[in-house]
Amino acid sequence: GRIGAAGAPAAVRAALGPLAFHLAREVFDAGDVTVTLGSDEMPGDLEGGQERCGGAVSALLDAGALTVTLGGGHETAFASYLGVIDAEPAAGRRVGVLNLDAHFDLRDEARASSGTPFLQMARAEAAAGRTLEYAVVGISRPNNTLALFRRADELGVRYLLDEYATRETAESFVEDFLAGLDAVYLTIDLDVLPAAVAPGVSAPAALGVPLEVIVAVVRRVVASGKLVHADLAELNPRFDVDGRTARVAARLVDTILG
Repeated sequence: GRIGAAGAPAAVRAALGPLAFHLAREVFDAGDVTVTLGSDEMPGDLEGGQERCGGAVSALLDAGALTVTLGGGHETAFASYLGVIDAEPAAGRRVGVLNLDAHFDLRDEARASSGTPFLQMARAEAAAGRTLEYAVVGISRPNNTLALFRRADELGVRYLLDEYATRETAESFVEDFLAGLDAVYLTIDLDVLPAAVAPGVSAPAALGVPLEVIVAVVRRVVASGKLVHADLAELNPRFDVDGRTARVAARLVDTILG
């Protein structure tokens, strides 16, 4: 995607600052996990950053916190997975991953990236003798190759296409997914939203899922009592318009913590 998502955490924090505080929980900022940028000749330490972020998430979960990671690109999803799967709340429980996203992010590449995290999760789960419970709301058919759809089918991924994602269909889809789980990790790629609502993303959506549908899904997940961790990814402040996407991200964080 378009370079610039590294500036997202600061942009989301700035958008959260002015919001009125109505939450019945204490909220604190646990700081940053930074990754040194690389080049074509000398890659940065993405995997090391994912492991460090995962360790921070795991420690906070073990301490009883509800954690929210602010990306960054969607490579933060594998970091979140590492943190969730190693934490006490996941021990011996059936944990699922619910992704609100226009893309499967199941690409098979030599180097990890924002397009590979869910295939990395599937392989890690297989190595542990488990099957990844993975569902996606908002998949764009024109923006995922046939090979990716075939891989999703091979892995048993459940998905709802963006063109069919109404509040009713999305809530029903999520309810069915949650019914078979003890705990869920929710990940939101902001490019699931229409470009008019979220212009500041790495890959703006031509169609997207309406914001009110995404908010309804998030509320349904929170109300289930099964949410252990959430993250937001792909905000790109370089291309945002009047901070519009950052404000949407902040509103979603508020809803998650609600």
